[in-house]
Amino acid sequence: MLIFEKTISMLKVGVLGAGHLGKIHLRLLNESSKYTLIGFYDPDAINGKKVADEFGYTYFDNINTLIDVVDVVDIVTPTLSHFECAKKAMQKGKHVFIEKPITNTLAEAKELLVLEKENNVKGQVGHVERFNPAFSAVKNSINQPMFIETHRLAEFNPRGTDVPVVLDLMIHDIDAILSVVNSEIKTINASGVSVISQSPDIANARLEFENGCVANLTASRISLKNMRKSRFFQQDAYISVDFLTKKVEVVKMKDAPEQPGDFDMVLQNAEGIKKQIYFENPSIEPNNAILDELETFADAINNNTTPIVTLKQGTEALKVALQIIESF
Repeated sequence: MLIFEKTISMLKVGVLGAGHLGKIHLRLLNESSKYTLIGFYDPDAINGKKVADEFGYTYFDNINTLIDVVDVVDIVTPTLSHFECAKKAMQKGKHVFIEKPITNTLAEAKELLVLEKENNVKGQVGHVERFNPAFSAVKNSINQPMFIETHRLAEFNPRGTDVPVVLDLMIHDIDAILSVVNSEIKTINASGVSVISQSPDIANARLEFENGCVANLTASRISLKNMRKSRFFQQDAYISVDFLTKKVEVVKMKDAPEQPGDFDMVLQNAEGIKKQIYFENPSIEPNNAILDELETFADAINNNTTPIVTLKQGTEALKVALQIIESF
């Protein structure tokens, strides 16, 4: 009986796109207990048949045929095709998971918001860093940060260079920042440099929020080493998140005791106020972030709750990313 109840709640899913990331999604969805993988579509028939032969997934040579027989469409295609793929699926009443960025243009993203409401479907954007266990461990401790600094550096990889580094890499940090800063953006200043691609490979942006928070973001896809680190400074704490190594550092301050212990770290300012510095070590639970984002989307559909990264939030991240690019 329990097995039967579990089976009927599984969602039929189809994947659009069988490139590097698409194959990862296919494997995870095939292993998931919350989805039944029906098959996949790829416009490159040679690649599609190769993937089908190698892994045993069912290849559909027609996108509409696949969309018709599933509950959820997982869109892992190049950004330029996100909108058309999502539109086809949503107009057929299918829920959509869309890899970041949500679409190529803001107008397309806004149209998807309308389609989501009109067709009573749910959508989620693949901002996978929201599910990084290091970020998850400290997100609730990030409270009204006033200065944020992020570095997202990657070694050169031709994959992804069809879009500016802001849409390729920096948008991860934009989304994470928007999820913890409860304020509108007041001003954006940015610069970008094209080194090997036709679009900027290195970018820096300074976001100033209405509440006084300032965020300084740096992204590069031609670095000699990989780095994905964010630092959050707030009144009572310094919080560092290493998305790459999945480690965190939390340094907090509180009023110093009248009789500090021998090993207590106490600072005294010019006014004579004493503060004690102490460290927290949040528990970090190992996970597969891509699997988590896909399965929490299944939960949102089955329980009729709001997805963790909504299409609206994906649209806001895209909006800021495009404003950064425009300010170059």
